[in-house]
Amino acid sequence: MNDSTAVSTLNDDQSSPVVAGQPQVRRLRDHVIEIISDSGEGAQKCGQSFASIAAKMGHGIWTVEIIPAEIEPPARSIEGASGNRIRVGSFEVANGGDEADLVVAFNEQVLLGRVRTGALKPGCIILLENKWRHHQDLAIVAAYTSTYDKLVADGYRVYEIPMEQVCLQHTSTPQRGKNMFVLGMLNRLYHQDLELAREQVAFTFRSKSADVVDRNIKLLQAGYDWVGENLDLRFEIPSAKREQAQIVVSGNTSLALGIMASGMEICAMYPITPATSASHYLSEVFENVGGLVHQAEDEIAACGFAIGASYAGKCSVTITSGPGMALKQELIGLAAMAEIPLVIVNVQRGGPSTGLPTKVEQGDLLQAIFGTHGDAPRVVLAAATIEECFYLPITARKIAEAFNLPVVLLTDANLATAQQPFARPRLRKDWFAAPVDQSAIPEGEAPYDWDHTTGLHRRFTPGQPGGMHTLTGLAHDRKSRVAYDPATNEEGLRHRSLKLAAFQKTLTVPEVCGDANGDLLVVGWGSTKGVIEEAVEQVRAEGQAVACLHLTYLQPMASGIGDIMKRYQQVMTVEMNWGDRVDDELIDSENRRYSSLAWLLRARYLVDVDCWTEVQGQPLKPRSVARVIRNKLTKE
Repeated sequence: MNDSTAVSTLNDDQSSPVVAGQPQVRRLRDHVIEIISDSGEGAQKCGQSFASIAAKMGHGIWTVEIIPAEIEPPARSIEGASGNRIRVGSFEVANGGDEADLVVAFNEQVLLGRVRTGALKPGCIILLENKWRHHQDLAIVAAYTSTYDKLVADGYRVYEIPMEQVCLQHTSTPQRGKNMFVLGMLNRLYHQDLELAREQVAFTFRSKSADVVDRNIKLLQAGYDWVGENLDLRFEIPSAKREQAQIVVSGNTSLALGIMASGMEICAMYPITPATSASHYLSEVFENVGGLVHQAEDEIAACGFAIGASYAGKCSVTITSGPGMALKQELIGLAAMAEIPLVIVNVQRGGPSTGLPTKVEQGDLLQAIFGTHGDAPRVVLAAATIEECFYLPITARKIAEAFNLPVVLLTDANLATAQQPFARPRLRKDWFAAPVDQSAIPEGEAPYDWDHTTGLHRRFTPGQPGGMHTLTGLAHDRKSRVAYDPATNEEGLRHRSLKLAAFQKTLTVPEVCGDANGDLLVVGWGSTKGVIEEAVEQVRAEGQAVACLHLTYLQPMASGIGDIMKRYQQVMTVEMNWGDRVDDELIDSENRRYSSLAWLLRARYLVDVDCWTEVQGQPLKPRSVARVIRNKLTKE
């Protein structure tokens, strides 16, 4: 923090001249940093710590975990890159940004993997571990030198860093300490508070011995000092203004906190990537607030356990991902038929089958709405931000109990592992469920006394005086008696469907971001919100009349969406699920498969909704979406 520096204000696309002995500070609006290594070298922990320090200094942040498909890929493999992307800004950051501005790489092979996926900005600054240049294996030396030469020739600004050499002065296992050395480097490069960094390291290793904490703080200091003595690079990002206390958590942690805040007391689950960390966090803390996590023998049993617990009087939640959601479908149908409140959280990942278990996709929307056989109405909503991962479980529980039906909450791998600050929630009594109603049932009242206009009825619970009835998954009449006659079956279907219509009447019209009418409306859902809004603002700044609409409720949809779409010449969705491309040779207007939301909007509103999709297993980038919007406006 005491560098003698020259200060200049430069745009992101300008090069920063280096003055020997006098670092020049680049003041930036935002920067995208990646830290990548082999699995087990701590790059993710380094990235999370760097982001936490930035957030404590008042910056906007968004992190994206870089996770290999394999659990333990071979060392020094192109496909094995593990680490973290951190976007740091002087504003509220809502997505991971475009290509990286600066990358720290522990070897050249994982770096090569990121280059080949297009993750690096042209001219990107690369801080590269140089131990491989002097390796005893000549094949490794050749691979390193050829990659280094190619990167330099391609215009990347590569700085070789003796990470392991310096770390050996403080630890005999530099592979496990290098990440804190890198944290110290980044701390100095980005003018972060060194004392905050020390506190963060102490917090990170709080469960370890004092010697471990001390050693890692020394490694932090070593990285900080090395940059001060050897690198002329410096960056400064002004802090974002914050009026409220903030918390910084991942989407899965936010989800777990929201489940606790909702008053739900039972979470039944079976481990599945990328949802598992939410239930792991719950298993550590849920008992402190009277909750219970049940790990079942499989996904089906987990759903059955949650339904049983809900039947007993409380609403329960089961957390899963796409393959687990498929296995739960029959029991979701049971909850719909028996009209038992149930919350299902689906942290989406790439598919089908095992697919891309560690990568992001939005491929489960239609499954969430229509997955069960027969007509099994359920409410489906999707979180768009890490803050919504906290608040929507509260909303989902209230809906499930008010309407006695399943509610599906969709998040995805992008939200699950990302970190973002948001205003610290203040506990409210109205978040919690009322005590179980055990008052006597009036004589003559039936367990399914459906209201003729809403389909709603009073919920009976076990042990309630006068409320004894038989509950099955079979078609039944108002008294819960198995009934196969045509009129009774149709009556049940009608009233279960009416509940969706009654709920839909309570929804408010979502707000449009951008021009109230114009040439193009971009519609999205889920974690693409921040990217779409940033892209739309970029194009609007160029004078184009465009806007975006983001949907939280996908089944049912709020009234007024059709009227909004009519105000624009064109409508298109931007999603991370498959949609056929019109320029493919085989595709025409009669066989084109549209993306999920586009398909729903076209069917419901009879509007010619186009779509653009990308399913590369990576979060969308604002620059890519902005380019698509410009192309759409130009073509039409």
